[in-house]
Amino acid sequence: MSEVTATERPPAPDWSTMTAQELLAYRDAENRFRASSAARAITGDPDPGAAIGWQEVALPGRELPVRVYRPSAGRDWDDGRAGLPLVLHVHGGGFVGTAVQSDWVNSHLAARLPAVVVSVEHRLVDPETPLSAAVDDGWDVLQYVVRHAAQWGIDPARTAVFGESCGGLICALAAIRAGDASPHLQAQVLVNPAVDATETMLDHASVTQHAHTPTLAVPQLQLFQRLAVPPGTDPRALSPLYAGNLKGLAPALVVVPTHDPLADHGRRYAERLRAAGTPVRLTEYPGAGHAFLSMPGVAQQAEAARAEILEFLRASLTA
Repeated sequence: MSEVTATERPPAPDWSTMTAQELLAYRDAENRFRASSAARAITGDPDPGAAIGWQEVALPGRELPVRVYRPSAGRDWDDGRAGLPLVLHVHGGGFVGTAVQSDWVNSHLAARLPAVVVSVEHRLVDPETPLSAAVDDGWDVLQYVVRHAAQWGIDPARTAVFGESCGGLICALAAIRAGDASPHLQAQVLVNPAVDATETMLDHASVTQHAHTPTLAVPQLQLFQRLAVPPGTDPRALSPLYAGNLKGLAPALVVVPTHDPLADHGRRYAERLRAAGTPVRLTEYPGAGHAFLSMPGVAQQAEAARAEILEFLRASLTA
């Protein structure tokens, strides 16, 4: 694969024949584009009311980057409580993606809630890195920040998770874990979530109906399915849709773009949450495609979804 500059986007690969080396080269080039100023025409400009920076989190056996969004200095956000709410965010893209692609929505939440938003630059799926690594990254960062609440300037009693696509899967699993352990979550926001990593992942009707959309196609899902769960690993343990107990979880907002192969993942998961007695709001955005929230420059409904997420989190975290 040829070298690209930070402002050039690599051509879409042939996902069905991609080798491990090609995947890593494409990931590097695509993520450099997503982090470049040229990508802002697609991913949107950050809210000027938020300060953005990278930090390193020391986790067992690894150092993990996180992208941190805070209200800018001087903004009037003091409500008399110790620390700001925490929103733990996990970006989309199972094997390609970076927290920078979500600057638009995360900076807005930080400035307008206000809150500290910590976006996890999780390990990406490849032949050497299964999905479980990304799941552990999301959970471990959540626990770390809550344990060091004073250092991060957050109120651990006001914590939510917010994930997109594969990040939605990671956050849904974190919410399930938190149902039986600390920290206690006040909300979970799942945007076009992938919640089925089992052999039935591609059997949902929406996968057939929207098999080849511009932002997600079946060959990408097939590659993800092959790489995510190594042989001998139970895929149900990494599939929120098949979790044994969904009772008593944090109230959920499930955002579903209708022109998305994964639309039925979100719908079915909302049904399971509701059946278990967990409060859930399912909102569908007609005509929107997968990953629309990360593309406000080209996706008209991203603004409305961002407003809904802000309203939902404000009601959950600042009451």
